Amino acid sequence: MNFIFISPNFPVRYFKWVEALSGHGINVLGIGDSPYYDVHPRLSKALKEYYFVSDLSDYPKMLEACRYYEKKYGKIDFIESDNEWWLESDARLRLDMGVNSGFHPADMHRIKAKSAMKEAFRSAGVKTMRYVLADGPEDLDKVLTFAKEVNYPLFAKPDVGVGANDSFSLNNEEEVRKFLAKKLPETYIVEEKIDGIIVSFDGICDSKSEVAFATSDHFMTPIADVVNEDTDYYYYNNPFDLPFHDIDGKAFLETGKRVVKSFGIRDRFFHIEFFVLNKDKEGFAKANEFVALECNMRPPGGYTPDLIDYANSVSCYEIYADVICYDQNRQDMGKEKYYAFAAARKDVISYRHSEQEILTRYKNEICMHGRYPAHMAKAMGDTYYYGRFKDFEKGKEFAAFVAERA
Repeated sequence: MNFIFISPNFPVRYFKWVEALSGHGINVLGIGDSPYYDVHPRLSKALKEYYFVSDLSDYPKMLEACRYYEKKYGKIDFIESDNEWWLESDARLRLDMGVNSGFHPADMHRIKAKSAMKEAFRSAGVKTMRYVLADGPEDLDKVLTFAKEVNYPLFAKPDVGVGANDSFSLNNEEEVRKFLAKKLPETYIVEEKIDGIIVSFDGICDSKSEVAFATSDHFMTPIADVVNEDTDYYYYNNPFDLPFHDIDGKAFLETGKRVVKSFGIRDRFFHIEFFVLNKDKEGFAKANEFVALECNMRPPGGYTPDLIDYANSVSCYEIYADVICYDQNRQDMGKEKYYAFAAARKDVISYRHSEQEILTRYKNEICMHGRYPAHMAKAMGDTYYYGRFKDFEKGKEFAAFVAERA
């Protein structure tokens, strides 16, 4: 089997996906924009071959690289980046290379545009936030009318986009007028803002859109607030085998499976986000009800796949390789499960406890700690500590200890 992995060098820990695939006997053929000398040693060792392209957005060069691999190794079975940024390029390459194991260009709008995602969510029986689309001053009256219907605050973000950058809270008419005073750089989706936390349905599905592995991440502070308000945050992974403390875990699992089917996700990792309401929103939803936010056709960001592994005592990298190779999960899922917490700090904030105090106090629970790379720090924090706990309350105490201010 020949698997072309686009940009296996970024994010840096993507070498773990390549190692798992290669360990299953798959020829993993890399196309990346890091020069050969700068490729991570573990990635270089796991790849069958690496092809350098200085600009991954140069489509003719990307197609040329794929053709080279096809001529040398035979039919290409998969083309994947597992990266939201390259979804459209991946789809175009699949179409031109005759690869049918993933999305094609005709699928892009419904899986990238947040407004189009809402139809798939509703088809799965899940509520979505009310919205309007805006491009500039010509949409001012439409947005102001919408605000009267759902009440302030509103939340605006690119209809097609990744992460929390270029997103805005609109708290009154003055802010709406300022936001729409000139033509926007792209179409924005303007939604009612929900008071709640984000809970994700993360996992891997097979070629029939059946979920082969699922788990759940609970983000206690929205990433948008971490970015825009420059604060720190924590989140945790909650395996479905353990009790949930904010929503009905069983109902959430069944909902997530329906959503995967509705989107037609196949042979890939998914990261599907929901809001869990902190309080009733009149005319819309009740407290503790979960409402669909967006569907991402990739693993969760940062080092979350490693957090997932610590919580579930399993390798999601190996599960992914199982699904690609055998169309099923062959890992032992009966191992002990934990609540795995990720607590992060920002350099601009002063904290009460030193790193040594954290490492000493939680020496038996901490699985991983270090510094996030600069490109992740704005959203994720600068320093991270991952710990796993049998007792949920102990995990919360750990997160609070890390975050306690001076």
